[in-house]
Amino acid sequence: MKQQAGGCQCGAVRYRARGELGYPHVCHCRMCQKAAGNYFLPLAAAMREDFELTRGAPKWFRSSDLVRRGFCGDCGTPLFYDIPEANFINIALGSLDDPDAVRPVMQSNTGRKMSWFHTLDGLPVEPQPETPDRENAIAASNHQHPDHDTKSWPFGESP
Repeated sequence: MKQQAGGCQCGAVRYRARGELGYPHVCHCRMCQKAAGNYFLPLAAAMREDFELTRGAPKWFRSSDLVRRGFCGDCGTPLFYDIPEANFINIALGSLDDPDAVRPVMQSNTGRKMSWFHTLDGLPVEPQPETPDRENAIAASNHQHPDHDTKSWPFGESP
């Protein structure tokens, strides 16, 4: 059975979903833009019986009478779009350990889609640094949780 795991940037909240994620899509609505701090929010649904939190607990913000948004209270990573009465929970696809594994099949609320998205592929690409010094400095001071489950985080701390 297929399984997807993921979590927040700091590692305080981790989750696992068994089975295929349903209706992977990109939502352009204004609420999703604000919740993600981005131009859109990619989401997919996990059945509740196939979903579990494996570390920590998200904080919740009720963005409407129907929906609450789950995020890490420590680092702020958006994680979930939840309709509490539904038999599924939507996962923010960028929080997956392997976000490339789930390809969106639809877009929703395109009335709020950025009018200039079609120009993105034509933008110049920033050149790679000639020396790896900056990348090495970032890697050496990285506090981001790795893209896999760990017994504890940060490494060396008790679970």
